Amino acid sequence: MKETGVISSAQLFAMIILFEFGSALVVPIGLKAEEGAWLTILVALPAGLLLYVIFDYLFRQNPNLILSGYIRKIVGAYLGWPLCVIYISFFIYVSARNLREVGDLLISSSYNLTPSLVIHTAMIMAVIYVLRKGIEVLFRLGEIYLICTLGLGLISHVLLIFSGKIDLKNLLPLTGGGGWGSIFHAAYPYTFVFPFAELVCFTTILPHLKKLQTARKTGIIAILLSSAMLSYTHAIEISVLGADVYGRAVFPLFTTISMINIAGFIQHLDAFVILALIIGVFFKMTIYAYAALAVAADVFKVVEQRKLAYPIGIIIMFVSIVSAWSLPEHNQEGVGPALQVIQPLFSCLIPVLLFIIHLIRKRFRLYRNM
Repeated sequence: MKETGVISSAQLFAMIILFEFGSALVVPIGLKAEEGAWLTILVALPAGLLLYVIFDYLFRQNPNLILSGYIRKIVGAYLGWPLCVIYISFFIYVSARNLREVGDLLISSSYNLTPSLVIHTAMIMAVIYVLRKGIEVLFRLGEIYLICTLGLGLISHVLLIFSGKIDLKNLLPLTGGGGWGSIFHAAYPYTFVFPFAELVCFTTILPHLKKLQTARKTGIIAILLSSAMLSYTHAIEISVLGADVYGRAVFPLFTTISMINIAGFIQHLDAFVILALIIGVFFKMTIYAYAALAVAADVFKVVEQRKLAYPIGIIIMFVSIVSAWSLPEHNQEGVGPALQVIQPLFSCLIPVLLFIIHLIRKRFRLYRNM
């Protein structure tokens, strides 16, 4: 049963920006492009916008259905039902990866004596609590924490300027050692999938909008602004660290902010990065968890979907712990099967196939109610 809560366009706008930030604000992007890594975000942007328009089109054609609903409508129940179950696993898996990333950063930066289980438990309990409260509470929080995130970013940028650490020569050559070819290779599929194609989980959220017709415009503006801010942030990181250090750093934003030192007085602002990461990843993993919860409730006919918050949350925590035994293994998995096969398949290829099949069935009047 679909949750009855409604969200405003402003809340959707804030949530998409926070979602796009997520861990993409902290981890390196487009490494193969070297100095031009920040450009890969802008190069992948057009395809990201096109994919969101496809999500919006499928939503407009089925305004009362979430992803799992129109999957069964378009491809039929026999193929659609198992595909929806796989989507539940996919949403849980990506949410677990985000939980693992924030846990590893907290451990490596400030809580090296704290067991990962404790950190993961604290994070997932917050996710479960918000899911139990409902989607309206989640999106109201998003509006507040977007202001906090932007405020932290503005303060950090001003302090970096006054600390004299920014060297724009580190951005040269703009296209990196491999030219535009390396930028396009890094943008597709890597940067396109992460973070743009991940917006597939918003297919479970768009039906909750108060004004359904604003979904496309709001989403496009939010994607444009978040992309510009992400690209700018990574350009600043490269200008401070250089392409070599940026590529080798596990969390380059953390390394960048740690270099702020103004008169030996304003320094050690690592907490800014940790707070920004916790905010971004919390909302991102919560959106994924909500997507898994909503699809599960729809597929298994659960009347009160909030009751699934505890089992979904516990599974996410378990997967986050057993998915990889170390941070290097987790990162290797991220640039391997996760980014090359799993995420492109479920975030991009299947939705595009659904779009094509729907157009064919609509054109030849193959739907029973047409």
